[in-house]
Amino acid sequence: GNAYNQEERVVCAGYDNGDIKLFDLKTMSLRWETNIKNGVCSVEFDRKDINMNKLVATSLEGKFHVFDMRTQHPTKGFACISEKVQKSTIWQVRHLPQNRDIFMTSGGSGSLHLWKYEYPAQRSKKDSEGSEMGVAGSVSLLQNVTLSTQPISSLDWSPDKKGLCVCGAFDQTVRVLIVTKLNKI
Repeated sequence: GNAYNQEERVVCAGYDNGDIKLFDLKTMSLRWETNIKNGVCSVEFDRKDINMNKLVATSLEGKFHVFDMRTQHPTKGFACISEKVQKSTIWQVRHLPQNRDIFMTSGGSGSLHLWKYEYPAQRSKKDSEGSEMGVAGSVSLLQNVTLSTQPISSLDWSPDKKGLCVCGAFDQTVRVLIVTKLNKI
């Protein structure tokens, strides 16, 4: 992520103890870390070729966390909103390539959830000490569907055809899906 020019690059990693670490490849240092209290299954920037905007992390406990990556507070880090989706693991998150505010999560219950991120009126504010801190937005569920009795472990969108995606589940089935009405969102 953060690959908006030839020099800037970051890599984000999630760990089974709930740690999320952001490494700055330019300075070869740890830029930020947090813990979401349960194993991380998937992390994804909304787009990799722009200034860091949003990062979504999914976990074993059925939660996902959306971090607003534009403003980093010196002690509190990045603003975050968390959403409990289901009781089972959320295996993966993927952003729609044609609209970075829409993303889909795949779950251990065999379901897919389509989400939309809404930005707050102001993305940052000053705290009591005068430091800039981010403000988290909100997420809304657009659609969900259960496709399998087994976990859906992989998911990806087509970069060329808006709404076309593919997913794979533990029932050894690959499904090709078309999500309609994305132009109206």
